[in-house]
Amino acid sequence: MLSFVVAAAGAVFAYMTAVFLVALFKKNNSIVDVAWGPGFILVSLVTLLWEPGVQARQVLVGGLVTAWGFRLAAHIYFRNRGRGEDFRYAKWRKEWGRWFVPRSFLQVFMLQGILMMVISTPILLVNRSMERGLTLLDALGAAVWLVGFLFEAGGDFQLMKFKRMPESKGKLMTSGLWRYTRHPNYFGEAALWWGVWLAALSVDGGWAGIISPLSIGFLLLRVSGVTMLEKKYAGNEEFAAYARRTSAFLPMPPKNPKKNS
Repeated sequence: MLSFVVAAAGAVFAYMTAVFLVALFKKNNSIVDVAWGPGFILVSLVTLLWEPGVQARQVLVGGLVTAWGFRLAAHIYFRNRGRGEDFRYAKWRKEWGRWFVPRSFLQVFMLQGILMMVISTPILLVNRSMERGLTLLDALGAAVWLVGFLFEAGGDFQLMKFKRMPESKGKLMTSGLWRYTRHPNYFGEAALWWGVWLAALSVDGGWAGIISPLSIGFLLLRVSGVTMLEKKYAGNEEFAAYARRTSAFLPMPPKNPKKNS
């Protein structure tokens, strides 16, 4: 098991170092966001090939991770193309000054590599196992993953379409999936990792993979997702009204402001 994890960690280290060098050359750390999804595909592939034989559950989980990773990378790439560095990384570039290069390597690229390994725990557990056949937990996991994938991909598509309309300039996206949660894409991201973990429950020690959805949920809710994004709207009355009637994360029917007045 140790060599198995070391192989995955080595692949992630090499991958994130290469991404860092490309970002350094392009002077744009936003590339790390594009590289996030494919990094999990790399972990899945390396660990799948490390052990002899391939089982149905490994193909299932690997397929789910691959579909998610490629879709997310393509979305972020086309969304960011021609827009320059994301405001988060641009802010750190100014704040870190002459320490920007080493801090970027450690606090952006290597930190994301560590998180990638933690969140990949269910993938590692599944690819380590030689247990044959699929169970109801695999079916349930795939169903939960599909719900999450549809929320993430659907939310991203609706927002992209909204932003392309000239009449949407300066306005908030509050329709479609965004009517039921202020962050359908973040909810979807969390849900699909719960689905991967459910599939991992069918293997020995699969319960330990719960660190994956718990970690991604914490990151999305308290670190780089909801909290950071909504700070941009502090003092915005339109967003405040939207927030009063719309759930922050879990999809819920919108509240009637009149009932709360």
